[in-house]
Amino acid sequence: MTVKVIVTDMDGTFLDDAKQYDRDRFMAQFAELQARGIKFVVASGNQYYQLISFFPELKEQIAFVAENGALVFDHGEQIFHGELTRHESQIVIGELLKDKSLNFVACGLQSAYVSDKAPEAFVALMSKHYHRLKRISDYSEIDDVLFKFSLNLPDSDIPNLIDALHVSLDGIMKPVTSGFGFVDLIIPGLHKANGISRLLKRWNISPQDCVAIGDSGNDAEMLKFVGYSFAMGNAGEAIKSIARYQADDNNHQGALNVIQAVLDNTAPFNN
Repeated sequence: MTVKVIVTDMDGTFLDDAKQYDRDRFMAQFAELQARGIKFVVASGNQYYQLISFFPELKEQIAFVAENGALVFDHGEQIFHGELTRHESQIVIGELLKDKSLNFVACGLQSAYVSDKAPEAFVALMSKHYHRLKRISDYSEIDDVLFKFSLNLPDSDIPNLIDALHVSLDGIMKPVTSGFGFVDLIIPGLHKANGISRLLKRWNISPQDCVAIGDSGNDAEMLKFVGYSFAMGNAGEAIKSIARYQADDNNHQGALNVIQAVLDNTAPFNN
């Protein structure tokens, strides 16, 4: 197998805990990837406008599978977006509003939206992941294409919430975890692997020629999808059991080390 595409998650994977990466090292690697015709893809639950902020000089040269697969850009061109019907989005909003302690962001094509009654700490946290975030007084007044909802809550509360939402939103939205207390509600089937698949068909490349690197529950499908799957050293056991290989943790440049192994043709890329 020849590696033709490298896909990486961002939080807990490409980025260290300070939300940084070694830009000089990566820019040198990226130049080499380009010289060899290897495509680079960012696959994240975060908003497209947030993701491009990490690669301002490269945003037209790489691909993005944003919003956990609901929004796909190929070298600056939007090639796909998911869409809930207005009726479906109202069902989801109604269900989430039943729990007065639950804070959430509605994610759309033009912006993300948060209640003007949400706590400042929640808005500040979500602003880091959604660079376009509008405060609204009523979620039902949103005039946008919605395709995802994002929640943040204590890790101890997540299992019960996921169980409840699996039942109440069955067939409309699927809850997935992305680490750090985040739960995303995604349109069933519109996960990262789906977005990656759209790019591969466009490029006429097999999943067997792809590397994917991730650390959380929302990376499971893409790790199962590709030929070379890497779980970060900081990933949970469930993700490590899915991936074929393990990388160093995110604070020791695990993702960049995998890219370097591709460029150096060292294990497991030397078979």
